[in-house]
Amino acid sequence: MVVSLAMDWRELLFASWPVDPDIVSAHLPDALAVDTHDDDEAWLSVVPFTNGAVRPRGLPARFGMDLPELNLRTYVTVGDTPSVYFFSLDAEGVLGVVGARLFHHLPYYYTRMRHERGADGRVRFASRRAHPGARPVHFRAGYERAGERLDPAPGSLAAFLTERYRFYTEAPDGTVRYSNVNHDRWPLYPADVTIAENTIFRANGFADPAGEPVCHYSPGVEIVASPSRKR
Repeated sequence: MVVSLAMDWRELLFASWPVDPDIVSAHLPDALAVDTHDDDEAWLSVVPFTNGAVRPRGLPARFGMDLPELNLRTYVTVGDTPSVYFFSLDAEGVLGVVGARLFHHLPYYYTRMRHERGADGRVRFASRRAHPGARPVHFRAGYERAGERLDPAPGSLAAFLTERYRFYTEAPDGTVRYSNVNHDRWPLYPADVTIAENTIFRANGFADPAGEPVCHYSPGVEIVASPSRKR
């Protein structure tokens, strides 16, 4: 990433599964330590949303482009900084994917997606990876807000899964890179979720986690992401 980017993250689902920390740690670069909640379980989260009005910081939103996205992430620490690590990011839009790979050093894959809110108020997300040579990923889900706004306390699971302001990834050359993200606290709600299809774990070398996910919905926040830096 050569410049700071501004964007809006819209209509998000955080669907998170507890996983043995040793399983997650085996998939991380050596420079990163898996983060656990209450010194117990690591977590894998599938996050569908629209990355809205993506543009260089300082440009008006009307010059940005909307990119529906699906990512698989976990939670790590580097020093005392709680962070996110991305295993994969699927997005619609060839130019956006190519730019993210070349300049942001992020593992983006070109994918055909549909992300829309129906007349019934339910958000529907469908994704089918179309990136040449990549492992296939199919994901379909419906979700909506299901209750009053939450106010996650520090140390709660909801805060652990969402309130993080740095992300890491491993570039194709093996270097570990990071960006800082600035935004207001997430407006979070309980979520009613139906996941009809999900192969993203297997595509990233994980077995499908057992049990039902912990789910949160957010209408979104405005984001500023710093340039990508080597750790």
